[in-house]
Amino acid sequence: MSTKRCYYETLEVERTADDSKLKSAFRKLAMKWHPDRNPGDAASEVRFKEINEAYEVLKDGNKRAAYDRFGHAAFEQGGMGGGGAAGFGAGFASSFSDIFEDLFGMAGQRSRGGGRERGADLRYNMEISLEEAFQGKTAQIEIPVSVTCESCSGTGAKAGTKPKNCGMCGGAGRVRQAQGFFTLERTCPGCQGRGQTIEDPCPSCSGSGRVSRERALSVNIPAGVEDGTRIRLAGEGEAGIRGGPSGDLYIFLSLASHQFFQRDGADLHCRVPISMVTAALGGEFEVPTIDKGKTKVKVPSGTQSGRRFRIASKGMPVLRSRQTGDMYVQVVVETPQNLTKKQQELLAEFEKLSSGATQPEAAGFFTKVKDFFGPRAGTQ
Repeated sequence: MSTKRCYYETLEVERTADDSKLKSAFRKLAMKWHPDRNPGDAASEVRFKEINEAYEVLKDGNKRAAYDRFGHAAFEQGGMGGGGAAGFGAGFASSFSDIFEDLFGMAGQRSRGGGRERGADLRYNMEISLEEAFQGKTAQIEIPVSVTCESCSGTGAKAGTKPKNCGMCGGAGRVRQAQGFFTLERTCPGCQGRGQTIEDPCPSCSGSGRVSRERALSVNIPAGVEDGTRIRLAGEGEAGIRGGPSGDLYIFLSLASHQFFQRDGADLHCRVPISMVTAALGGEFEVPTIDKGKTKVKVPSGTQSGRRFRIASKGMPVLRSRQTGDMYVQVVVETPQNLTKKQQELLAEFEKLSSGATQPEAAGFFTKVKDFFGPRAGTQ
C-alpha cells in the first residue's frame, strides 16, 4: 500500500477544486517552499518536490481521473507510461515556466544575444492654434536624438575591428546555474545579456553604437485633431544599441486657447454681447467663423439673454471623416452703464409705460411671490 500523501492534501485543496484553484494553490505553495527561499533546508526541497508531483498529476484531466479512481497505484510500476508522476522532464519545465517569473522577476528579460537592443521611444510636445487644428498643417521640428554612429556603423567597435562573442555565455546572453535538482537561467553578467563584448570600442560613440544629434523632421498634422491627440512616427526615436532597431517618436498635441471660440468636440461656441435695444426690437450682427469668413446672425425681437443660435457646418472637421461640426452663438444682453441724465429719464419713462405684457417673466415671478405671502403681507 502506498505511503504517499494524498495529492489534494499536498496542494491543500478540496477534491472538487477546479483548474484555477489548483493553479493558485500550486503557485502559493511553490513560492513558499522553493529551495531558494529556504537555503540549506532539505525538508523544504522534499516538500517542494511533492508539490510539483501533485500538480503534475492533478492539472492533467486524464491523470487526475485515473488518480481519483485508483489513487497512487495508477502511477506505480510505470503506470504513467514511464517516469511516473515524479519525472522531471518537459512536464517539469512547463509547470514552472510561469512561476519562475513570480519568484525571480524574469518575465520579458530573455535575450536573444547579439546585443541589438531597441532604442527608446521619444516624446515631443507641440502646441498648435485652433485655426491650425481646423486646417491641418505640416510642421517642421528639430529634436535632440541618438542616431547610429557613422564611424562604426552602429557596431560599437572601432573601425577595422568587430565585437566578439562573450566568453562567459558563448554569445547566448544567458547563463545557466544549477540549483539543487533543477537549473536556473539568468542574464549573463559578462555582457549584460548582449551576447557580445567589445575589446576595442569606437572612439566616436564610446562603444554604444550611437551618438547624439539634432534631427529635423516634418510632421503632418491632419485637420480635425483635438487637444491631446498623439501622432506616432515609427522609427524616429532613439537609435538602437549596436545596430538595434530604432524606437518611435510620439508627438503630443495641445491646442492653445482662442480669443473668440471655445471648442466642444467638433462644435464651436462663442458669446456675443448685444444691446438691450437690439434684444428688444430685433436686429442682426456679423460674427467671424473659424474658416476666416463671416456670417450674419439675425436676432428676433424680444430675445432673452443666453439664447443660442446654431450655424450649421461652421464648426471643426471630424478627424478622418467628411463630417463637420456646428457653430453656436450665444447672445448676452448687456445692461447699459454710464447713462446720461436724458437717458435715465427716458428709461424711467419707459418703466412707467411698461406693463406685464412687456416683461411677462418678471411679472409672473412677482405675482407668485405675492401669492406665496398671501394676506399676511403688510399685516402687523
